[in-house]
Amino acid sequence: MEAESSDIEDDVTALSIRDADGALEPRFIDSVADAITAVDSAALRALVDDLHESDLGDVLQALPAENRATLIRILGEDFDWMALTEVDEAVRNAILDVIPNAQISEVVRELESDDAVEILEDLDATDRDEILAAMPLADRIALERSLEYPEDSAGRLMTTNFIAVPPFWTVGQTIDFMREDERLPEEFTELYVVDPRFAFLGTVPLDRLLRTKRPVPIGEIMGEISHSVDAHDDQEDVARLFERYNLLSVGVVDETDRLVGVITVDDIVDVIEEEADEDIKRLAGVGDEEISDSFVSTVRSRFVWLLVNLGTAVLASVVIALFDATIQEMVALAVLMPIVASMGGNAGTQTMTVTVRALATREIETTQTLRLISREGLVGLANGLLFAVIISVVATVWFGNFQLGLIIAAAMVINMISAGLAGILIPLTLEKTGADPAVASSVFVTTVTDVVGFFAFLGLAAWWFGLG
Repeated sequence: MEAESSDIEDDVTALSIRDADGALEPRFIDSVADAITAVDSAALRALVDDLHESDLGDVLQALPAENRATLIRILGEDFDWMALTEVDEAVRNAILDVIPNAQISEVVRELESDDAVEILEDLDATDRDEILAAMPLADRIALERSLEYPEDSAGRLMTTNFIAVPPFWTVGQTIDFMREDERLPEEFTELYVVDPRFAFLGTVPLDRLLRTKRPVPIGEIMGEISHSVDAHDDQEDVARLFERYNLLSVGVVDETDRLVGVITVDDIVDVIEEEADEDIKRLAGVGDEEISDSFVSTVRSRFVWLLVNLGTAVLASVVIALFDATIQEMVALAVLMPIVASMGGNAGTQTMTVTVRALATREIETTQTLRLISREGLVGLANGLLFAVIISVVATVWFGNFQLGLIIAAAMVINMISAGLAGILIPLTLEKTGADPAVASSVFVTTVTDVVGFFAFLGLAAWWFGLG
């Protein structure tokens, strides 16, 4: 039996978790699922024991829902609970729903405070209170304080496990303290200097500490506070600070300037990815939808904006209905009019995407706004003239009508200019009114380009040919 078990472990260990492109190997996931179904602890451990928390999270997410909790139960104490911070919220909550609160409480105690908060914040309030109540008082107070901060704030993102020392300690005292105290974080790049009331005084990079002689006081090698953030600051603003100044970590202070936590760059990488993902989804009107969401929640999240789009499509149809007699007299108009609206919609989307992203990264300043509006208007004019020439030739050759070619050319110019201006003015206006331009812009921009395109083309045709 021992030889057979050894052979199984050798076979599964030879499997690679990812292919050359970095995607999960289906054979690896199938092997994990088979080991779970067979309750083969040896094979399962051979497959996942050495996985990084991120890889284990991807495996959890790729497994059938019924296998996830079983994997955790089979691995027992060897399961890396950090993997739950690497999965979608829906997957994490589904797993936690079938795990006893007493076990979750034990797990959370072993995690860094920022990771513990990430697991706790989405739980039902009753479960969360029960889990916290089972924890030691000091740990519970620290987590409750972090959970009191607004969602997506620096206070939720920070870890409360950092190294703080007084300025009068010597380098030797500090090094001895770091060697002997087992409660300190395992990885760090900076020490934080505080006064007796824990006011933030400055930082000491680890390399500077190790290059300084033992008798030197910390206050003499302490650097000034170049950057710190308030616990209530939005995580996107914190990420922008890291990006701008190439920071590895930053201190978090409360309203009294007391140091309450630290944010490190590994957490900020997750924030940058999360915010970019959120912006992309909002541009498409799908909100906070995750790939692991259920059928019902996916339908619910998409329905609202599809309903709004239906309303704007009806508005465009109303404009077409105004010229129904014109279209009946010249069928070529019905063939050509989608071209004008489509080109305007694409041009408007290009401008809108650039504008929304610039607003999100705060690259647009008041002094630049007028210049950018003028630029987009001129870009619309230039592209409108270029495509007017192309489409006029196409329409003339297609229908043998030079005048029709001129009309669609004029409509193309009008709509491309309107698209460029709408693509920048609508997001700017929504931003000024407090609405989210990433969510609402696409609907309004599409409406403008459709209505202006149809009205310009059909209106010019009706006037020029005396139709309708």
